[in-house]
Amino acid sequence: MCRGGSRRFLLLYATQQGQAKAIAEEIGAQAAARGFSADLHCMSELDKYDLKTETAPLVMVVSTTGTGDPPDTARPFVKKIQDRTLPIDFLAHLWYGLLGLGDSEYTYFCNGGKIIDKRLQELGAQHFYETGHADDCVGLELVVEPWIEGLWAALTKHFASSRGKADGSEAPEGNPSTPLTSPVMPAPVSIEAQTQRLSLDESAGSGAQALEPDAVDGGQTGAPDSMPEPSLTRSGPPLALATLTIPAPPPEYLQVCLEESPGQEESPVTSVDGAVHVPITRAVQLTSNDAVKTALLLELDVSKSAFSYQPGDAFFVICPNRDAEVQDLLRRLQLTAQSEHRVLLGIRADTRKKGAVLPQHIPRSCSLRSILTWCLEIRAIPKKAFLRALADCTSDGAEKRRLQELCSRQGAADYSHFVRDAGLDLLGLLHAFPTCRPPLSLLLEHLPRLQPRPYSCASSSLAHPGKLHFIFNIVELLPGSPGATPRRGVCTGWLATQAASVLQRGKHVSPADADSGEAPAPQVCIAPRAMSTFRLPDDPTVPIIMVGPGTGVAPFIGFLQHREKLQQQLPGHSFGATWLFFGCRHGDRDYLLREELRRFLKLGVLTHLKVAFSRDAPPSEGAAPAKYVQDSLQLHARPVARLLLQENGRLYVCGDAKNMAQDVNNALVQILGAEAGLGQLDAMKMLATLREEQRYLQDIWS
Repeated sequence: MCRGGSRRFLLLYATQQGQAKAIAEEIGAQAAARGFSADLHCMSELDKYDLKTETAPLVMVVSTTGTGDPPDTARPFVKKIQDRTLPIDFLAHLWYGLLGLGDSEYTYFCNGGKIIDKRLQELGAQHFYETGHADDCVGLELVVEPWIEGLWAALTKHFASSRGKADGSEAPEGNPSTPLTSPVMPAPVSIEAQTQRLSLDESAGSGAQALEPDAVDGGQTGAPDSMPEPSLTRSGPPLALATLTIPAPPPEYLQVCLEESPGQEESPVTSVDGAVHVPITRAVQLTSNDAVKTALLLELDVSKSAFSYQPGDAFFVICPNRDAEVQDLLRRLQLTAQSEHRVLLGIRADTRKKGAVLPQHIPRSCSLRSILTWCLEIRAIPKKAFLRALADCTSDGAEKRRLQELCSRQGAADYSHFVRDAGLDLLGLLHAFPTCRPPLSLLLEHLPRLQPRPYSCASSSLAHPGKLHFIFNIVELLPGSPGATPRRGVCTGWLATQAASVLQRGKHVSPADADSGEAPAPQVCIAPRAMSTFRLPDDPTVPIIMVGPGTGVAPFIGFLQHREKLQQQLPGHSFGATWLFFGCRHGDRDYLLREELRRFLKLGVLTHLKVAFSRDAPPSEGAAPAKYVQDSLQLHARPVARLLLQENGRLYVCGDAKNMAQDVNNALVQILGAEAGLGQLDAMKMLATLREEQRYLQDIWS
């Protein structure tokens, strides 16, 4: 029940890369237009709210990270509600609705939200609105937009019920023990069906606008058979002829001033806790020149820093945007001459944005070039709200109409195809729409923070004191828009450039090389990642199974180096079996660290090495082919099941989440089902139990 008939609700978000925050802010903005008051906070700000005494309804937007975990910003909240001493009616007074964000190509879809949802119900909290699960694989907006649309009716009914109970009158639905508001979450809608929903109910004052095709100068009109094939810059029927429902323009809130600076050289900008600058002392290309992907191993000297790690840990690399892209963006914004000016930020006095604050990821009094280089994800795919704002910065009528189409309800399919799926970024969009000239303030409002990139440690500090190894593929990206050229991943391309001089020297380098006339070792900024469970068991007698194709082998190299040193330090001590299922395309091109793995096998540190070659012929006629690591697991189903079910073993999976991890998960379900005589559902439950017991651990990425 809410005090005094207030239409206030508590709005919490938990975000890893900014998606959940942006959606929560959109809910907050719409709330004000619809006569509600959203009390918006990050879930980590525990001092700003108290669920134990909260009387207003709660709305949450929760993303998922890692292997199905709540994001880092949700950890304090999750830790608090997971306290097993809390009574089962601790939150019986609380009514809530939750929107989970995830990617169905990961094994544990939307699990961050599901963990919180389940625990709130265990503590007695009740839904006033059905939980939504938005899938980034097909487009978050397909669920997010209808979920937000339905939220207002759910809140209205909830507040009406609360007032009725406060007045002592009977609620419209007679059973007071059930929620007044039955779930109003729309049923899942296909992309095709979603694009056919041609209007949005504006009765609640959402600010959405309906635009006729001829309501915009330069709008595309004419018979359908005269229309060209749809593209990023042009639509076809029926969209070109449709009345559009577009969102209200997002409120501007930043005031930006550029001020000449003294001209001193700036250090790389970072706001990541625990960040340190360390030199690259060794670089090794692990693949042949004709391999499909180029893999590099880099060695960092961490001996003079506070950085420490254990095998299985991951760490962050703080990387910059590519110089050429930054320069291109400055040129496109007509700010090249001001690139070294300091950027001074403030909140506009006339802003309509409730609770507007300065972006925390943009440092004060930093140069424009540094901000574009180190702080903003300039390759981020523009959200619909950004497209809506950019449309108002476009002078050509046809270009303006097309941007409005891409952010409209009717243009959902075109947005998915030409923007999201194509990986279109701001530069690609500005080149495609040449009369779009956004002010700098708009970019600072909408471009997300440049995220540090996580990498697995590929070494043991016992084997390499003061050193840290990691392995990565150089990501080669296809053009995201017509006329664009192929380019490398933001971080891997930069790391490859940093490593090039070390590769050319063909020897260890150090900062001392500068004293001998050689260039000093290139520097990399790294930071520790939150504590991981992806660790070796404390008991070395526990058997382990490691599954890591390609660069997924990285943490297992650290495991094996660590085990080797432990065996040397503890002669005669018993150690559990170690299985490694590795995979690559060709045995002579990308079999990473072949000699080191064979050495581990010869020493007995690695007891079983099973390698699958996806593009090589089977080793001999009649041999059972194992193209992928999941095939190797199936070929050794009996010992795998024995180690997991009878010997308390642990299984680790590292690598690609979208394909490999799901295929391995499916193979394990089949193995457990066949070897334990279980049906598929029971085998899935058994695997879930292994995960809960932290005996099935994943370190996966997309």
